[in-house]
Amino acid sequence: MKTLWKVALLIVLAVFFTESGWSEDPALKASTFDMGKLRPFDSKLKVKAGQKAPDFTLPSVSGKQVTLSQFRGKYVALSFVPAAWTQICSKQWPGYNLLEDSFDQHDAVLIGVTVDNIPTLYTWAKQMGPLWFDVLSDFWPHGAVAEKYGVLRSDGMTERALFFIDQEGIIRGIIVVDINERPASEMCTSGLERMIDADQNDSDR
Repeated sequence: MKTLWKVALLIVLAVFFTESGWSEDPALKASTFDMGKLRPFDSKLKVKAGQKAPDFTLPSVSGKQVTLSQFRGKYVALSFVPAAWTQICSKQWPGYNLLEDSFDQHDAVLIGVTVDNIPTLYTWAKQMGPLWFDVLSDFWPHGAVAEKYGVLRSDGMTERALFFIDQEGIIRGIIVVDINERPASEMCTSGLERMIDADQNDSDR
């Protein structure tokens, strides 16, 4: 019961601080680019729930190489965001900092991916403040991983998307939202919890 209350409190705090604008850093806002109104969706998914998630290895801003399949035995949430140094993306990922305890509780992993190069991502991540999850570069071959998943847009950016992958490497949920809108932080935790609940229900049968 205490755990449920803790998760609920984290969600309330995430909504209050990251959705309200109280968390907006004027310096970050001044240094980010307003992309204006874009075509809400501009790609076609190449994967669906129930399929094996395409494996990949990408460089992280931490300096290491990260491979999706190295997380077999853990639940994974893959977060694609369109571009570094843009206003909506610069709010979305810092909002996920409030979700760390929830991911730890489920022994789950969050991975962020953009098509920007490592120097750009490194500087952007430092400007946003410490992020607890790996930030990966799908820069070269440009957007190859995003293309495998079907979220690479015709302008070279990615959709704003979340993929939920189970312990066996199977995609269990997909959320693609309007690129012009920042998804509520609880979309990430609720998607994770739905995947875990469904997995546990299957195990009980």
